[in-house]
Amino acid sequence: MLADEHYKDAIKKGKSDYALNGSLPFLEEILKNKEIVANLDLGIFEIPLKKIIGTYSHLRSMCFSKNFLPTMNFDTEFGSKWISLCKSHLNEGINHPIKVYEYLNQFFVVEGNKRVSVLKYFGAFSISAEVIRLVPKKDKSNLTNSIYYEFLDFYNKTKINSIWFSQKHSYKKLFKLLENYNAPEDISDKYKHFVSFVYNSFREVYLKLGGQKLPITTGDAYLEYAKLYGISYPIDETILSKTLKEFMKELLHFKETSVEIQTDSDESSPSGVLSTISNFITPTKKLKVGFVYARTIDSSGWTYGHELGRQYVIDVLEGQIITKYIENVPENDSAYDSIKALADEGYNVIFTTSPIFRTATLKCALEYPQIKFFNCSDDTPYEHMSCYFGRTYEPRFLTGLIAGAMTKTNLIGYSATSPTSEVIGSINSFALGAKIVNPYAKVKVLWTKEWNSHAKFTNIESNLISMGCDIISNRNLTIPRDETKKYGVYSMLCSFENGKNVPDKYLAAPIWNWGIYYEKILSNILNDTFGTILNMFNSNSKLISFWYGMDLGVVDIYYSKKYVPIEVQRLVEAMKKMITTYEFNPFTGPIYDNNGNLKLEEDEAAAPYDILSMDWFVDNVEVAPYDRK
Repeated sequence: MLADEHYKDAIKKGKSDYALNGSLPFLEEILKNKEIVANLDLGIFEIPLKKIIGTYSHLRSMCFSKNFLPTMNFDTEFGSKWISLCKSHLNEGINHPIKVYEYLNQFFVVEGNKRVSVLKYFGAFSISAEVIRLVPKKDKSNLTNSIYYEFLDFYNKTKINSIWFSQKHSYKKLFKLLENYNAPEDISDKYKHFVSFVYNSFREVYLKLGGQKLPITTGDAYLEYAKLYGISYPIDETILSKTLKEFMKELLHFKETSVEIQTDSDESSPSGVLSTISNFITPTKKLKVGFVYARTIDSSGWTYGHELGRQYVIDVLEGQIITKYIENVPENDSAYDSIKALADEGYNVIFTTSPIFRTATLKCALEYPQIKFFNCSDDTPYEHMSCYFGRTYEPRFLTGLIAGAMTKTNLIGYSATSPTSEVIGSINSFALGAKIVNPYAKVKVLWTKEWNSHAKFTNIESNLISMGCDIISNRNLTIPRDETKKYGVYSMLCSFENGKNVPDKYLAAPIWNWGIYYEKILSNILNDTFGTILNMFNSNSKLISFWYGMDLGVVDIYYSKKYVPIEVQRLVEAMKKMITTYEFNPFTGPIYDNNGNLKLEEDEAAAPYDILSMDWFVDNVEVAPYDRK
C-alpha cells in the first residue's frame, strides 16, 4: 500500500473515531486551575506510544481524533506532511525525537504530533522523545495525584516509566519485589533488563489473552502475578500463557470491594450454600479430603485443634470420606510442594489450615482448577480458592468481660501477632468487653510479629507486666493444661499477682470447634447442595468468604468455673446467649476510636464487612507502634 493510500485509510478511521470519542485531549485545558510546582528536563529517551494520550494546544488537538488518527482532508498541507512522514517511516523509519510534556505519567506532544500519529497508525511500540516533566502540587485527597508521587519516588530509584498502577502503595510493593530480582550477571542495569525481558514479555502474553478488556492497568495485573509467582527470568511464554488463563479469572475481581460473607450454613437458603465439585464426584465414590498442617500436632495448639476437627469429621461422615493430613509443612514457599502432592494424589478437597499457606494454596488452585481448595484465613477469597474462618471477635468480647471485671490495676495486656483486620477486630471486641463492665479499664497491646512463638509471647508478657498489667490475654502455654487439651488451646487469659511472670490463675480462652466447620462444608459437597449459586468459572460469580460464629458452635469460650466469680459467669452466659441469638452485636455504637473519631453512631451495628476490614482501634486501646522490618 502506498503512503497516500495509508493516509486515506487513516482519515477514514480517524473520522469514525472522532464521531465516537471526539478530538484529542490537550494539556492546556487539563492544566487550568492546576498548580505546577516544578518543570524538570529529563532528557531524551524512549517512551511507550500507548502513554502518549494528547497534545499540548487546542489548535493541534482539532487535527486528530482521540486516538491520534488524522481527521484533516487529503488535499491539505497537513495531509501532505503526514504522507511524507509515512513514506519516511516505510523507507528508513522515523528517528528524530519528538518533544513532550509528561504530566501524571502520561505524555502530551509539544512537537512531533504527526510523527506520533503515523507511528500509532502502524502500531509501533515506542518513540524517542525529549521529555519535560510537569510536577503538580501534592494533593493527598486525590488518588491519582498520590499514586503519581509514589511513581516519582519509584522512577528516581529505577528510571522505569512504563508501568502505572491504579492503587496506592503498589510502586513500593513492586520495588520490594525488584530488590530480590536476580538479573543475569552480565547485566549492568537490572531495572532496564526487567522491563525489556520480563515485564514486556508478560505484557505481550497478557494482552494476547485479552488483558486490555479488564478494568485494570497492565501494571496492576503484573504486580498481582508477581506477588504470587515472584519475578524471574527467563520467561517461558507457553507456561506463562497457560498460567495466565486461569489467573485472569481472579483479576476480574481486582477492584471488587464487596465480598459475600457467609455467616450461616442454612442449606435451604441460596445465601447459605457453599460451592460444588459434584461434577467429578459420583454418589458411590468416596470424597478424598486432604489437610495441610503447619508445625506438628503435638507442638502446636492451632494444628492440634484442626486435627481434632479432622477426627471429628471422619466419625460423623463415616464411610463417605477418605482423609489424609501432612503435618509440619514448612511455613515458606516450599509449602506448595506439600499441597501439590495431595493434588497429584487425587484429593478432591484440600484444606490448608494456616493463613501462611495462602499464596501456596492459590498457586496450586490455579494449577488444579478441578479441585476445591479452602484456606483457613479471614483474608479476601478467590474464585479458585475459598476462605474460611471464625468470628473470633465474639468469644474475645466475652473474655474481655472477664478481664475487665477481674483487673485490679485497670491495665490489661494483650499479646498480638500482627495488625491484620482479624486481629484488630478481636482486640477491639476484647477492649469493648472490658469497657462494658469497667469504664476505667485500658488495654495495652504489644506485637510479637510471629503467630506461634512461645519465646516471643513470653518476652511480650514480661514487658506488659512491667507496664502494670495484672491480666494478659493470649498468654502462650508451653504445653496444654489438662482442662484445655481437649480444645487444642495453647494460649489463655491469665492473671498475674505482684508483678510475677508466672500466672497465678488461668481464667479463660476462646476455643475452636473445627470439626463443625468441616462437617458443614463437606456435607454440602456430598449432598450436592452448593452448585446453585457459585460457579467457579462464571465471570459474574461473587467471591465468597465463610465466617461462622458462636451460633453454629464453630467458636466458643472456655472459662474457669473455679477462678471466674459466679456473678461474672452469669454475665458471660447472658451475653453469650444474646450474641448467638443476634440480640446483641459487640460492635454497636456509639463507638469512638483512640483518636476521638466517632466510628459507629448510637445504636448502629457494624456489618460483617466492616469488622473484617477494620483498621482502627477503639478508644480504650493503647497500641505500640508496629515495625514491619
